[in-house]
Amino acid sequence: MADKRQILFLMTDTTRWDMLGCYGNAAMHTPNLDALAARGTRFERAYTCQPVCGPARSAIFTGLYPHSCGGWTNSVALAADVKTLGQRLTEAGVHCGYIGKWHLDGGDYFGNGVCPEGWDADYWYDMRCYLEELTEEERRYSRVEGNPVKPEFTYGYRVADRAVRFLQENGGEDFFLTVSLDEPHGPSLCPEPFASMFENYQFPKSANVWDDLQNKPPHQRAWAGENLKRDADALKLTPRYLLGCNAFADQQLGRVIDAARELAPDAMIVFTSDHGDFIGSHALSGKGPAGYEEICHIPLIIAGGAALEGRVYPHPVSHIDLAPTLLHYMGVAAPTLPGHDLAPALAGGAEPVDEQVFFEFGRYEVDHDGFGGFQPMRAAFDGRYKLVVNLLSTDELYDLQEDPCEMENLIGREDTAAVRDALHDRILEMMNRTRDPFRGYYWERRPWRADARPATWAYTGYTRQKETEPGEARQLDYDTGMPMEEATRFKKV
Repeated sequence: MADKRQILFLMTDTTRWDMLGCYGNAAMHTPNLDALAARGTRFERAYTCQPVCGPARSAIFTGLYPHSCGGWTNSVALAADVKTLGQRLTEAGVHCGYIGKWHLDGGDYFGNGVCPEGWDADYWYDMRCYLEELTEEERRYSRVEGNPVKPEFTYGYRVADRAVRFLQENGGEDFFLTVSLDEPHGPSLCPEPFASMFENYQFPKSANVWDDLQNKPPHQRAWAGENLKRDADALKLTPRYLLGCNAFADQQLGRVIDAARELAPDAMIVFTSDHGDFIGSHALSGKGPAGYEEICHIPLIIAGGAALEGRVYPHPVSHIDLAPTLLHYMGVAAPTLPGHDLAPALAGGAEPVDEQVFFEFGRYEVDHDGFGGFQPMRAAFDGRYKLVVNLLSTDELYDLQEDPCEMENLIGREDTAAVRDALHDRILEMMNRTRDPFRGYYWERRPWRADARPATWAYTGYTRQKETEPGEARQLDYDTGMPMEEATRFKKV
């Protein structure tokens, strides 16, 4: 545990890994985050748990997969018996502030303006709070891409202002401060010079811009729609405002980083984003039910504290690893969580912390009939091979060493069947171990799985009750009415 328990947790919305200069795209204007990476550890292959806003955050702030914590789709609240990092750290005497987009209260996109348990209400500032500061005319104006604005009008600027105030008032004590921008998520509102910074810039076209989605899942072709008719040769990728707003977000986070270096110089600083954006790849748009790199591969930087300077960690890690890492760093006993502490990676360890990382999908948003509706997906990536099981569609296997653009679906190939089936076994084991409410024999009985067991109502035959946390009463065994002896046990038929 550090002498001072201080963590500054920064995040943006819709920043894929190659939207930062330090990840190899020199055209990106992210000097503050690039400098942070130079002073710390940059995780080359970090992955979201679900490539959509709310569920991604649910995993980060609970340490549980979206399917386990209740937050498996946008506009659904976390389960009542799930604790956030704010609650756990507040109970341990750490002052917790959350300033910015939350998206975990079950309300609409903007939130309900109410500070949840575990966070200091004096600093709470979700997007509903921001909109209520505006006139009706200003609200409408704030939702239109390209509208000229001054920095002070934007959500990101006001979030950064409050974050600096938190550090000024609390920089000498133990704290966990989250600063969560909505930027660069659309409408990507940003002032000059950022609004014009990428006016004539064309984002590099990956080979998968030419993906016609043949031998790919049919739900992806439905998603692509008219994009499959486009002329990929003539296509120009010009996400001017997204990239300009990304640069503006870097500037605002830079203000907070500078304040932290002055007022809390020993603080660990973490930066990540919830998910990426296709920007024309695979004929798809935005983010949603797919396991492709463009939306699942995200930036992750940890500087200060236990992180070595100038280190690049090459192995896959996951957002699910953040909660155990941060709790351990703060000296707080973590409950049973599915992720792994990244301390060995931060200390210079060369071995993989995770054998594989998992990501998933349920639906985009419970409020919307569209966006594909219910599209259950479970996926695993071991650093080379990625298996994506799409329950209501067809499945995918990619060899990212030979096919980094994920163009050739190997799901039916015999020469990769062994690695495919091994990843499949790990997905099934993870679903059972984490009490996935959607688990069942149908995930195992895929058309390509020759040795799948017959469909049975009992499936594995096991009961998997929730493990008890300190201070909680032990759950009772249904068969005896007595405290359960083992949470996971064979269920008598």
